[in-house]
Amino acid sequence: MDEAQGKSLATSEAGKLGGAARAKSLSKSERSEIARQAALSRWGASDPKATHTGTLKIGETEIPCAVLADGTRIITQYGFMRAIGRTGRPAAGKGASFDKLPPFLSARQLKSFVSNDLGSSISPIAFQMTHGGRAYGYRAELLPQVCEVYLKARDAGALDKRQMEFAKACDIIMRGLANVGIIALVDEVTGYQVVRARDELAKILEAFVAKEIQKWIRTFVVEFYELICKLRKESMDRVKKRPRYFGRITNDLVYRRLAPGVLQELEHINPADERGHRRAKHFQHLTPDLGHPRLKEHLAGVTTAMKFALLQGLTWGKFRELLNQTHPKWKPMPLFDRAAPPRPAPRKSLPPAPDPV
Repeated sequence: MDEAQGKSLATSEAGKLGGAARAKSLSKSERSEIARQAALSRWGASDPKATHTGTLKIGETEIPCAVLADGTRIITQYGFMRAIGRTGRPAAGKGASFDKLPPFLSARQLKSFVSNDLGSSISPIAFQMTHGGRAYGYRAELLPQVCEVYLKARDAGALDKRQMEFAKACDIIMRGLANVGIIALVDEVTGYQVVRARDELAKILEAFVAKEIQKWIRTFVVEFYELICKLRKESMDRVKKRPRYFGRITNDLVYRRLAPGVLQELEHINPADERGHRRAKHFQHLTPDLGHPRLKEHLAGVTTAMKFALLQGLTWGKFRELLNQTHPKWKPMPLFDRAAPPRPAPRKSLPPAPDPV
C-alpha cells in the first residue's frame, strides 16, 4: 500500500468514526428526519404529498385512504383490493404503465368489460404519506367503476366461482356507497354536515356492509352434514347433494330448539314457493347482534352432541333422545330483523243486498 492509499483509507475510517459520533449526539427525532430526507433524495421527492390520511373500517376490513395536496382522494392499493374482496398485498406500483391493467382487472373474463377510459386511468399514483413514507394508490372515484366491471361481467355470466365472490363484495360496496351518498347529499344541502360526527358516514357504511355481508356468511359448515350422514349411516355423497329432507332434519335439530316459535316465525317471513324453494336461508333473517350468535352457539352444542354420540356408538334415535335432554327450548327472545306483518282479521261476510223494489 502506497502513501496516498494509506491516507485515503485513514480519511475514510475517520469519516466513519466521525459519522458514528455525530449520530450518537443526535436525538431520535433528528435522526428520523435525516433518514426521511435521505429517502426522499433517493426517490419520491417529486411525488405529491398527502395532507390528510385515515383508515376506513368496514367490519374487520381496514381500507387506508388519503387526500393529496391538490384535493385528489386516494385509496391505497392494499385498501382498494380489500374493498372488492381481494386478498394478498400488491407489489408496489405494479401495473403502473397505461398499457397494463392492475391484477384485479387483468383476468381475461373481465377485460371486455373494462372501458377505455377506465383502462387508461387506473394506473397507481405514487405519493408521500404525511409521515414521509411512500405509498401507491388509486383515485377513490375509480372504485365504483371497478365494481361495475365485476357486476357487468357477473350479469353476463362471464365470471368463474372465485370471481363471483368478488362480485358479491362489489355489489355490497356499490349499494353501500349509494346509501351513504344520498345521506351525504341531504346533509350538505341542509347544512347538517357541519355538526355531524366526523366518522358518522363511515359508521353508516360499515353498518350497511356488515348487515349485507351477513347474508353470505357460511353458517352451516360441511361438518354438520357429515355428522348427520355418519349417525344415520347414509352415503357421504348426500353432504354435497343436500336432499330436501336434510332441511327437515335441520329444522328439527336447530330451529325447533333455538327458541319457542322460531321455526313458525321463520316460515312465515321466509315462505317456500310452489317448488319448495325459499328466497333466502332461514338464518339470514336472524338478527346479527343476538339471533345469529345464538344460532352459532346452538350449532356448536349440537355438533358436539353428534360427535359424542358417534364415539359412544349411539343410534340416530338415541342421539335425538340425548339432544332432547341437553338442548331444551329457551325462553322467547327477539331474534328477527323485523317483526312479521300483522295478519289481517278475517272479514265478516255481509248479508245479501235486498232485491230492488
